[in-house]
Amino acid sequence: MNRCALLLAIVCFCAGLPSMAQAQRNFPASALRGELVVTAPPELQLNRKAARLAPGARIRGTDGMLILSGALVGQRMLVHYTLDLLGNVQEVWVLTPAEASKQPWPTTAQEAAAWRFNPDSQTWSKP
Repeated sequence: MNRCALLLAIVCFCAGLPSMAQAQRNFPASALRGELVVTAPPELQLNRKAARLAPGARIRGTDGMLILSGALVGQRMLVHYTLDLLGNVQEVWVLTPAEASKQPWPTTAQEAAAWRFNPDSQTWSKP
């Protein structure tokens, strides 16, 4: 009986590990918030303006796993993203409801430059 209880406890603990790993993702201070729609990869709309995915761009879903851009065609998503030196979208994180609720979050580089970022709490504050 003890072996069964121990085995059940181990299985329950292991089943909970993926959700515990998703508790908080850390975004870089260069990450901006926007609305993303993949139109025809690598083409997309970012904040209703034409944009392009950079070569080697990564899109991470709410679970942190990589998603191919072709699987997202036509879906409107609230994301955090970074740009490469040419202005192409380099990294994308599809936001969970908890992440999306963190306000304020800069939507432009000018806002990010003027606001203060706390990497520990993953929050921004306006001056």
